[in-house]
Amino acid sequence: MSTYRLAGLTGGEGRFGRARALARGRGVLIAAGSVVVLVVLAAVCAPLLAPYDPDAVDPFAVYQGGSAAHWLGTDDTGRDILSRLLYGARPSLLAPAVVTLAAGTAGTALAVSAAWLGGWYDRLVSGLLDLVFGFPGLVLAVVAAAALGAGLGVAMATLSLAYLPYIARTVRGAALRECRMPYVSALRMLGMSGWRICLRHLVPNLLPLVLVQLTTAFGYALLDVAAFSFIGLGTQPPTAEWGLMVANGSTGILAGRAEQSLYAGLVIVVFVVACNLLGSGLSQRLLGDDR
Repeated sequence: MSTYRLAGLTGGEGRFGRARALARGRGVLIAAGSVVVLVVLAAVCAPLLAPYDPDAVDPFAVYQGGSAAHWLGTDDTGRDILSRLLYGARPSLLAPAVVTLAAGTAGTALAVSAAWLGGWYDRLVSGLLDLVFGFPGLVLAVVAAAALGAGLGVAMATLSLAYLPYIARTVRGAALRECRMPYVSALRMLGMSGWRICLRHLVPNLLPLVLVQLTTAFGYALLDVAAFSFIGLGTQPPTAEWGLMVANGSTGILAGRAEQSLYAGLVIVVFVVACNLLGSGLSQRLLGDDR
């Protein structure tokens, strides 16, 4: 009798433990999603929230600390750091959004078509993906900048190419499993064309996985875009952008005024962590991944 009680208690604890884990996961998902939404809203409403023009130079307010006039202080030219953070959110978010959408769309199309057609086409796509996968995004960016010149557009195009194999390889594996499902064979027997099956059934069934991949990739793309701006290959001065603000604030660190680099770097770290937590939470909710 005691054995049955222990077994029941263990099962109950397991169920309660899983419920607690799901509750914690839901809380993390809500918190991470709230951070992402707040940052996006701040970028959209930057003209309404920013107290100053982000490019307005004030030689009499150089390296001021936080005050009622400048909540987060000013940089080496007297520009308001808070205003530049708010306006800097726009290119800092827009560029990785373009990168992830371009890489996700192209990667999903290649992955689904390769899984469906198979044969030499699948081998060709897989080989090309492996070839691109072997080149780090930073190396591609340096080569592209040397050939086409530095700029945010070149950085976005390079990163889109660099992120494509990461998304395509994951989606291709899932698409191969999906193609072996019984409903696909049934649709074929009914005479439905391959492209119609892919567009109306395969792609919608793969969308949760693609969404999780894009959410996580968005955070890493933002980090890479900021890194490119930091080394001079992305956004160019005087445009406000988080990675560029970290680079511009390096001179202030030597002068004992690290506010610009500190605040911009902190915003980047918080947003990237929020994207990773959001992607992990979505993976658990949409894909049933309990890892």
